[in-house]
Amino acid sequence: MSREKDYRLDGRVSIHDSVQEMYEKIHREGLSNVFDRFEPQAKIRCNFCSEGVSCQLCTGGPCRISDKVGATHGTCGIDRNAMAMRDMLLRNVMGTSTYTHHAYNAFRTLKSTAGGKTPYQITDTDKLYWMCDRLGLDKGNSKEQAAVNLADFLIGQLASGYDEPPRMVEVFAPEKRKQKWRELGIYPVGVLHEIKDATASCLTNVDGDFVSMAKKALRLGIATIYGSQIGLEMVQDILFGTPSPHEVRVDLGIMDPDYVNIVFNGHEPWVGVACILAARDPAVQEKARQAGARGVRVTGSIECGQEVLQRFPVDEVFGGLTGNWLAIEPLLATGTVDVFAMDENCSPPYVAPYAEKYQITLVSVNDLVRVPGVHKIFDYKPPEVAGIARQLIDLAIENFQKRRARGIKAHVPSRVQKAVAGFSTEAVLKALGGKLDPLLDVIKAGKIKGVVALVNCTTLATGPHDYMTVHVARELIKRDILVISGGCGNHGLEVAGLCNQDAVALAGAGLQEICRGLGIPPVLSFGTCTDTGRMSMLVTEIANALGVDTCDLPVAVTAPQYLEQKATIDAIFALAFGLYTHLAPVPPVTGGPELVNLLTRDLEGLTGGKIALGDTPVAAADGIEQHIMKKRAQLGI
Repeated sequence: MSREKDYRLDGRVSIHDSVQEMYEKIHREGLSNVFDRFEPQAKIRCNFCSEGVSCQLCTGGPCRISDKVGATHGTCGIDRNAMAMRDMLLRNVMGTSTYTHHAYNAFRTLKSTAGGKTPYQITDTDKLYWMCDRLGLDKGNSKEQAAVNLADFLIGQLASGYDEPPRMVEVFAPEKRKQKWRELGIYPVGVLHEIKDATASCLTNVDGDFVSMAKKALRLGIATIYGSQIGLEMVQDILFGTPSPHEVRVDLGIMDPDYVNIVFNGHEPWVGVACILAARDPAVQEKARQAGARGVRVTGSIECGQEVLQRFPVDEVFGGLTGNWLAIEPLLATGTVDVFAMDENCSPPYVAPYAEKYQITLVSVNDLVRVPGVHKIFDYKPPEVAGIARQLIDLAIENFQKRRARGIKAHVPSRVQKAVAGFSTEAVLKALGGKLDPLLDVIKAGKIKGVVALVNCTTLATGPHDYMTVHVARELIKRDILVISGGCGNHGLEVAGLCNQDAVALAGAGLQEICRGLGIPPVLSFGTCTDTGRMSMLVTEIANALGVDTCDLPVAVTAPQYLEQKATIDAIFALAFGLYTHLAPVPPVTGGPELVNLLTRDLEGLTGGKIALGDTPVAAADGIEQHIMKKRAQLGI
């Protein structure tokens, strides 16, 4: 039996020792947790739902497609392919909407900062002016005026109309892709209009053509990247600095019960950064010491933690990153958290028992988050964020005293992992001496066969926590394929030790040589799921440098443990971008055979992209490597 099979059968729920240790603790203590909740749900799952051939959108249903009873169409007449595609399209609207919520907050935060209404600064002025120049915007007579002009422009781009193509797509998308998108009728308008049109198309008896809805999904994916993701990441760079590589600390072992601990969790970094800035005030640290603590420490969890990790050094105030969303309940059970501040998605709805048992103050800092048991709500408004941060610190100090008074016993795993975070297109170019030629040369020479973007969530549907993610990455780097990573999967790779120099020894001989020469790990931490847009900018640079379309490159995408709709809309974009896109688990579309053919075969002749499957690390890596070698052969390298 292979090592892979042995690992699946040894009873573990997580590949990470720290999470496994904490799971065993909370399981013994009888606390409900995501790992124990998964098993009973697995026993009652519906095959109709997992195949995409069920529908609950109108009172003519719920409908299911079953040849056994002659139910070949829904009551309305929709067929199995359209039913599955409509379900996919409607769910992807949620992913795009969440990214767009983040984008809008980024743009209004930039404008408020330019007006002196936030604790932030315009940190990367060069990128601000670069964006203005690329977009043809007036920079005015100050960086503040340039920032206002850029913010207003980006807010307007969200609702760019039908009569004029979005400028963000025109400027940042590859020329050959734009031509292809026009030919296929999938060139998007503003992302808010694409959300509107996609949602309206899913109403009963509006669009019953699976090809039509697939094209709308592709438009939605393109609009997500250029209308929301690229703009918001560039703005976060302007505000907090463009990521550059630096060593950080990750895993649950970074938690220290002797500190007043504020953990910010979610996807938008505004309140986390404000808390770090506020906690640097000596008076704040002294107030914590007067309460009996060693000081105030701010720590990141999942994506907003990664956003900060990409740009901020780990020091006495910023503690680092604990892990991804499946590590949240284990984190809370360490008995070290004083305030758990939640924004946007990936804040589990059943954390109140943890707050009660381990004396944690739960706070929402985002208008989307309403979790049972929340003690305080601060809906994010840029001019109020400094005051919110101060109140969170006060709540945390008060909670620390309660935690001590209750005698909460901390249980902190001992493991702390080193990682190198902070890669970006600019950082890669800097490591290469300012131009892409050295990277292209080593790809042509075969020392690096190709590049894979691992943009991933984490789920238990394909095995233990982060099992597939970590082992797919290990298989790829072993085969001399460079991995750039984002999302919850990126945190999994950081915690597993694949984003530091020690991991170079796990790579193939060619990739080892390049990593040692450049001083980089074989897995480059590009950040969060939002950084799919940043990754697309790097791929665009490579395609432009070679004078080819993106679909011609020895490049692929993998999401080996995707969870939800932010991941799937990223995958839809990858298909529109012309990339081989591996997904696990299998998407809920298998009940529509013509739709499956479109996504896994026919689409390659249209956009150049296709969905590939593979539910083991070896199978996934085999398919990716074969694709990369085929593209190399076609390029004559």
